[in-house]
Amino acid sequence: MTHPHQRKPSRQLQHLGLSILPYLLFAVTLITSLQLCASVVGVSVAAPSLTQERIERLPKPQRPVWTAYLGRSVQQAERDRMALAAERRGLATIPPAPKEGGFGGSMPMDRAVAWYATPEARHIGNVIVSFQTPGGGWSKNMSMSGAIRTPGQSYAANNVSRFLSPSDFDVPRDPQWNYISTLDNDSTSTQIQFLARLGTSNPGPVGTPYRTACVRGLHYLLDAQFPNGGWPQVWPLEGSYHDAITFNDNAVTLAATALTDAANATGNFSFVPPELRKQAAAASARALECILATQIIVDGKRTVWAQQHDALTLEPVSARNYEPAALSSGESADILLDLMSLPNPSPKVQASIHAGVKWLNVHAVYGQAYTGDRAAGRRLVPAPGAGPIWAGYYSLTTSKPIFGDRDKTIHDDVNELTLERRNGYSRWNNTPQRSLDAYADWSKTH
Repeated sequence: MTHPHQRKPSRQLQHLGLSILPYLLFAVTLITSLQLCASVVGVSVAAPSLTQERIERLPKPQRPVWTAYLGRSVQQAERDRMALAAERRGLATIPPAPKEGGFGGSMPMDRAVAWYATPEARHIGNVIVSFQTPGGGWSKNMSMSGAIRTPGQSYAANNVSRFLSPSDFDVPRDPQWNYISTLDNDSTSTQIQFLARLGTSNPGPVGTPYRTACVRGLHYLLDAQFPNGGWPQVWPLEGSYHDAITFNDNAVTLAATALTDAANATGNFSFVPPELRKQAAAASARALECILATQIIVDGKRTVWAQQHDALTLEPVSARNYEPAALSSGESADILLDLMSLPNPSPKVQASIHAGVKWLNVHAVYGQAYTGDRAAGRRLVPAPGAGPIWAGYYSLTTSKPIFGDRDKTIHDDVNELTLERRNGYSRWNNTPQRSLDAYADWSKTH
């Protein structure tokens, strides 16, 4: 029944409405498409996990070593969980997780040698030892100068972001078991380097716990290394982008540096056993091969690297929602610095460096500045005389700057991002300049 104050449209209007409806829908779609084309150039897709199903697609000779690697990961994850469960058995209450924050500055690496023999330094070492997982690694984002871990306490702080939605790439498989052992945020490699200083500065029984934990940490790096020489962000494997070869936060290069130092057994690592030195040297060599193999080739020319590469295919993959698969200027600049630090670079390494630096030079931007007005949102604006600066990410197909947002959309204009992502990430920066400065000296002899 029709309400008294409502009138049905005439047949003519009904017919007209039906006839123009497809055109109205087309117009709306066209306008929407034009709006999207103005700034949205793609959508990030989740990075694949390392699974047995994917391993079975490899050529048959390559499968056994990857299957064995995946099996070790599963077994170690079970051992880690069982160890914590055993500690908690019979406890009336489970200790609260450690607090987040204070990670980097809690393990100073630049103190005089004598300081590493002080009670203050040894307390940090004791905290580090207490938070070492059964697998030999450490979590991230925790102060190592605070309280020693108590039995039953989690090995990790709560690393679940407050921004996560159910479809977020960073949603953990288990919120209570997240980043338990990781190379993210300089973790594990930093603890190893600090323990090496303590082990050397505290000879005899006093330094034994630090040397032992350091050696366990080096074995963790050996266990976590992919057969092709890279490292995942998290090991035992946690799935999604955490399983990718991770150049972000220098995960690969810092792990390789720690193993190189151990292989040389000089300075802080003089206590490393001969067999472990040999294994560390081989692992460092594999890491270098992985770095060279992942340098992205575009139109037949070597360019730079992505933030993370798939472990099996070596192809660039995305990470968090706003970190698309792309050419990455910051991570590449750090890789180039690492390569330039090698004492006797091979012709292949030298060619890699020359190509990477050339790419950075070509993609430097002048006359623009990324403002720091966070109230209104940071923006890229004209600034005569400014530069050089680089975008964090560049398209794999066009080599033009791209910018990911939290909703997984990829934009070609940083000013189109949401306020939170324009302020919360280094979209434009000048960090690659350090590599260009180093290259100016390095290239004189290479």
